[in-house]
Amino acid sequence: MIKKAISVFLSSMMMCCALTGCGENENIQQASGDHTEGTGAWTEKEVGGEGRETGDITLSIWAGEQDEELIAALADNFIREHADEANITIEWLPMTEGECRGNLLANVLNAPDLYTTTDGDLRMIVAGGAAAPVNNSDEIREENLETAVEALTVNDKIYGYPITADNGYFLYYNKDYLTAEDVKSLDRILEVAAENEMTFDMDWSSGWYLYSFFGQTGLNVGLNEDGMTNFCDWNSTDNAIKGVDVAEALLSIGANPGFKSTSDWVEDMNNGTCIACVSGLWDESAIRAVLGDAYGASKLPTYTCNGQQVQMACYFGYKMVGVNPYSEHIEWAHEFAEYISSEEGQRLRFEICGQGPSNKNVGQSTEVQQAIAIQAVLAQSAFSEPQRLGSNFWTPTMNLGAICASGELGDIALQELMDDLVADITAPTVQ
Repeated sequence: MIKKAISVFLSSMMMCCALTGCGENENIQQASGDHTEGTGAWTEKEVGGEGRETGDITLSIWAGEQDEELIAALADNFIREHADEANITIEWLPMTEGECRGNLLANVLNAPDLYTTTDGDLRMIVAGGAAAPVNNSDEIREENLETAVEALTVNDKIYGYPITADNGYFLYYNKDYLTAEDVKSLDRILEVAAENEMTFDMDWSSGWYLYSFFGQTGLNVGLNEDGMTNFCDWNSTDNAIKGVDVAEALLSIGANPGFKSTSDWVEDMNNGTCIACVSGLWDESAIRAVLGDAYGASKLPTYTCNGQQVQMACYFGYKMVGVNPYSEHIEWAHEFAEYISSEEGQRLRFEICGQGPSNKNVGQSTEVQQAIAIQAVLAQSAFSEPQRLGSNFWTPTMNLGAICASGELGDIALQELMDDLVADITAPTVQ
């Protein structure tokens, strides 16, 4: 049974991790075996009627730990469907999407046959020669949301099989304290939180979240054509909303007794101190379990900036399964990737993991339409953009978040603070 095989493999991986650490290249090689460059031509191998190998086939896949049950179910179905063609074994190796790109590019020849990652990392993966174009472009375009397909397209070729359209953040809230009308305004959320000696929780140590206050102001940040450096005008003095206007708003929120900068919102909800938080679908089951009948979710609220209400934004992205072009069994790797991305595969993903589908038919199902958190992230996606950022974005925005969360500017002038921020964000990556 595939579940048993995956379980045994996971135990071996955990032992390796305990001894030497999962992120190191030597462990990746040990886990995934010695791959050789795949050409897609099986001239020396026994093949079936569709040009795929027969006999014993082993495929390995990187996917997050939260997907263990899903990968087992997908693999079990896939093996059963192709039992008369080949003797297939599928090995799951736990790997978070955030660590996939680095480990993949560090040693693509010995990386797994398939991997799950996010659209934000795809261009670098393609540039590093670690992504094979999809086999069925027309079907991918027909079956999935246009925005998902666009996000996985590089130089007019689709390089990933889409599996979700939900990689963003939105608002969770406690309905015992906040109404649907209350959560439209951050001012009101903070007011109710302070009145009840509770907090609105949001992680300002991450520029991924801090961007939400800049995204709908006309101020811009993004990746230059070199694929490494950033452009940014968050210090603008010309826009209707200036960079210092946003900074002043952040300092005001940071000083509010109803605000807390933290990533421990689930714990705070559990101990009754958090009235609302900003997070994504990955926390949905935990938050719903804590709040019970008081569980609520919606798009992000507006906040006060320069005397007007500005809608909070978010970065929004898509998850995909990629195929290693050096896979020893590349045709089978594509076949399994197609199944993971298929309507059946994405329906299973929603049922088991609660993840939002990119597949149009699954997205229109009654179950998905009634999923509160998925509808919240989709509503928020109207006020979003894809994350395309160079490495110099993260540390400067973390520092800005720390200053603003304290509610105190210190000795530096506000415009100088924003000028320094932009200089750091747009700095060359090689000195």
